Amino acid sequence: MNNVAVLQVGPLMPSVQDAVVVDYGAVRLPDDPAEQTAFLRRRGGDFDVAVTSGKVGVGTELMRALPALRAVVNFGVGYDATDVNQARERGIAVSNTPEVLNDCVADTALALYLDVLRRTSAADRYVRRGQWAAAGNFPLATKASGKRVGILGLGRIGTVIARRLEGFDCTISYHNRRPVPGSPYEYRASPADLALHSDVLIIAAAGGPESVKLVGPEVIEALGPSGYLINVARGSVVDQDALVAALLTGRLAGAGLDVFTDEPKVPQDLLGLDNVVLLPHLGSGTHETRAAMAELTLANLLQFAESGTLVTPVC
Repeated sequence: MNNVAVLQVGPLMPSVQDAVVVDYGAVRLPDDPAEQTAFLRRRGGDFDVAVTSGKVGVGTELMRALPALRAVVNFGVGYDATDVNQARERGIAVSNTPEVLNDCVADTALALYLDVLRRTSAADRYVRRGQWAAAGNFPLATKASGKRVGILGLGRIGTVIARRLEGFDCTISYHNRRPVPGSPYEYRASPADLALHSDVLIIAAAGGPESVKLVGPEVIEALGPSGYLINVARGSVVDQDALVAALLTGRLAGAGLDVFTDEPKVPQDLLGLDNVVLLPHLGSGTHETRAAMAELTLANLLQFAESGTLVTPVC
């Protein structure tokens, strides 16, 4: 297939990378900044499709350096690393991989929810260190069922999380930019109001400029010293410094984090806290879901190559 010139931006899942190279003759953008600059100066005008991951994206300067770009095909549901505003202005189509990862990200949120409240990872470490025999029973944890759970971002993933929590007899409320028509859950007018009426705040909001530090000191204080925070969205949605400070001073009971502000860097202060569960951004990390994401990514690329349209466009 040589009717599109494909640029690979950042690492991709091996099956996707193999396909874009074999089927489309994709060229990878150099990772080294100096090599990248020279490459773009020489070949930036050659490519009309960029295939990337939601984490890497096609940012503002890179997009400007690709004057012939017509589409950005993202592997991942998040696309906040891509300059969508510039894409809209230039008529560049952008796709992502929605729906196929809803279940696994929701499962990750539930895993963090249960782990943080019932302290299963901490208890596992307690046994492995020999403390059960040496020091006696592990300290009591917190009941996971029947909690008031606030979901910040009742979109596709947030809705699946809510349905799972119904099985734990939880009372669900949520905040979005606007109420969801027909939702059975109570709408709260702001993130702080949501946190004030929640025992656990689960963040499933989309990333991007509009949601940067949406969960700041006011929201964390409203959640309070008996409250828990779970984040399976983007690290940028939370004021990480405020979160760390609250955890260190006991103004928050615990947190379950799959995402961080500057991945893969994790704040050193969190590493020694037994009331915090830390995951390496693996929300959708199952064989089944990644295969489905790969299939949808390649379907977007194929459809664009054949018709100039995308299967799952975001703009």
